[in-house]
Amino acid sequence: MGSLFSSSISLRKSVKITDDEFILLRDFIYEKSGIFVDIKRKYLFESRFSKRLAELNLPSFADYIKFLKYDSMKAAELSTLFELVTTNETSFCRDMRQLDAFQANVLKEKIDEQRKAGKLELNIWSAGCSSGEEPYTLSILLHESLKMELARWKINITAVDLSPAMIDRAKKGVYGDYAFKTTPDDIKKRYFSKDAGGWKIKPTVAKLVNFKQMNLNDSMSLKRLARSHIVFCRNVIIYFDEEMKRKVVGSFYDNLMPGGYLMLGHSETLHKISSTFKPIYHPGTIAYQKEG
Repeated sequence: MGSLFSSSISLRKSVKITDDEFILLRDFIYEKSGIFVDIKRKYLFESRFSKRLAELNLPSFADYIKFLKYDSMKAAELSTLFELVTTNETSFCRDMRQLDAFQANVLKEKIDEQRKAGKLELNIWSAGCSSGEEPYTLSILLHESLKMELARWKINITAVDLSPAMIDRAKKGVYGDYAFKTTPDDIKKRYFSKDAGGWKIKPTVAKLVNFKQMNLNDSMSLKRLARSHIVFCRNVIIYFDEEMKRKVVGSFYDNLMPGGYLMLGHSETLHKISSTFKPIYHPGTIAYQKEG
């Protein structure tokens, strides 16, 4: 009976989700992660979760919701859930116009400030780092900006993501050609070496980055992070509703040192979310500064 049941599920192309099941699963995801999924995207649940339901021998989303809440393996399943919910679309040097503006203005300003203060240290927080392309890109920018002087600096890039699988992938630091679709060839040659699995980030770049699994909805964990000069959170808050956006941006504000900067994705804005940051306009990007 069990084998027949399994095969009947695996042959299905897609398990349909009712409106009631969608609301239960959506609310569960929101409670655990702060990610809000609009009912218009119900089809995404069907396409992304159907294979997982088949792997677990579960005939319906109602059974999957029970599994998430009550099964002895529920804690481990959360990692899979988070990976299915989030879109890990990223690449090295993504949105070069913004990165060039960041390097020429925000990063240069902070480096100059720290030099003048006699404090050769810089803390950057990459929130929602996915498989590591963004924090490694930031490390590369620091190498390009400081060059030989880098050895004298204490640099820490704290990179966090909701998905343990993404963090594991980031720590390995090995990437296929797709990750370099927006990367200049000279950067790829200087900071990566050929590897059996693709291209591996060089140790000099990797040593500046510290990866951690972290939920941006977990206020206590966020408070334990070291204070930052710069927070990068690109293409992450688009997954949150207004309440969660305000909560997360408030955490960024609390974490930043006075005069620190928050960098969002080019299509994201703090308009109607927070008035505590001062927007600084540069050609190619907006940097949000914590005044004080």
